Amino acid sequence: MKKLLSLLLCLMMLASIGFASAEATTTLTVACWDLTTTPYYEAIKVGYEAAHPGVTIEYVDLASQDYNIKASTMLAGGDTTDLFCIKELSDLQNWARDGQIINLNDKIAGASYDMSKYAGMDNCYTLIGTEDYYALPFRADYWVMFYNKTLFDAAGVALPTNDMTWDSYAELATSMTGDGVYGTHYHTWLSAVANWAVCDGVNTLADGEYSDLKYFYELYQGLEDAEVCMSYDELKASGLHYSGAFAQGNIAMVPMGYWYASTMIGYINDGTADFEWGITAVPHLDDVAAGSSFGSPTGMAVNAKSENADAAWDFVSWLCGEEGAKIVAATGTRPAYVSSEVADVMASAEGFPTDETSLAALLPTAIALEWPIGEGVNEIKTLVNEEHTLIMTREVSIDEGIASMEERAAEFIVK
Repeated sequence: MKKLLSLLLCLMMLASIGFASAEATTTLTVACWDLTTTPYYEAIKVGYEAAHPGVTIEYVDLASQDYNIKASTMLAGGDTTDLFCIKELSDLQNWARDGQIINLNDKIAGASYDMSKYAGMDNCYTLIGTEDYYALPFRADYWVMFYNKTLFDAAGVALPTNDMTWDSYAELATSMTGDGVYGTHYHTWLSAVANWAVCDGVNTLADGEYSDLKYFYELYQGLEDAEVCMSYDELKASGLHYSGAFAQGNIAMVPMGYWYASTMIGYINDGTADFEWGITAVPHLDDVAAGSSFGSPTGMAVNAKSENADAAWDFVSWLCGEEGAKIVAATGTRPAYVSSEVADVMASAEGFPTDETSLAALLPTAIALEWPIGEGVNEIKTLVNEEHTLIMTREVSIDEGIASMEERAAEFIVK
């Protein structure tokens, strides 16, 4: 009898083990880059597996500098890795045209997905000339305005707001300048000086027409001449990085990508910086909506050769929706999905400003693509940056630099 009971217990244990094994039926493989140095990957894995006990996430880590080539080679060779992160939007176009990733339109429609939550970043993942989606964004770095609250309070000047025009920004920066304080700071990148022209969602930096940049170059040079900001030549000669410049505590405002928030939190915690700070939306032109900005997304696509396509889509819809966005936000990274609930998670990070203005700045109205996709864009990007440098060093006038941009870009504009 005891032997029979022991046998039955063993059978029950084996059945239990078998049942548990049967539950964990799906392993989703995800191609990515910089796995060990990017905290949101592990957070995503833990969060998704907790919400989907029958699924395991396994990452396929590809070297960042080789990701585009290796991922393209894998897809072209029929690799069955289920999901691929989208690093370059040009890759998405190539993979979609070659039928290597899945058209998501039916799945998006079936899930009644709210595409408005991406502030326009979802449009980056349609095949050019169509309305067919081949990926969704889960991360989107966009630009905001950082300001030194301690300096404003000491000067008795009203703080910047989420609805400032560029003219009012220049006036505010000028009023904050003096006694060793710079009213604003411009990093040397094109994006920090003139990219604001794309925030209208109409102009692009690859359309071959650059008259819309003139206002921003004139704005910068006027502020530089008035010593409201450090000069371009000074910054290039010293190699002073924007992060260290603002952390010194003598700059009132600096437009920069949202990623700088986590750096500032770290600087305050380790004593590198010692002042109160906050963020606002970047300023806007009169005919552009407040809260408009520009940025670059990171997306997720489903391999057409995936043997787990339905489960892979479920992962994409979760990751790129509100639940996944909260997981990403909790790591200090800006998710693509925009909602007040996600903003609350971002603002809950220890050290993030607690004022209402900073919280509202986490809800952009629209995010334009920093650089569009298409044939000739890489060449245009190179020449525009070359002319930017000549304008900033004043080796050419603004008008001469813009004319040269247009003349050189014309060679690469697809008619």
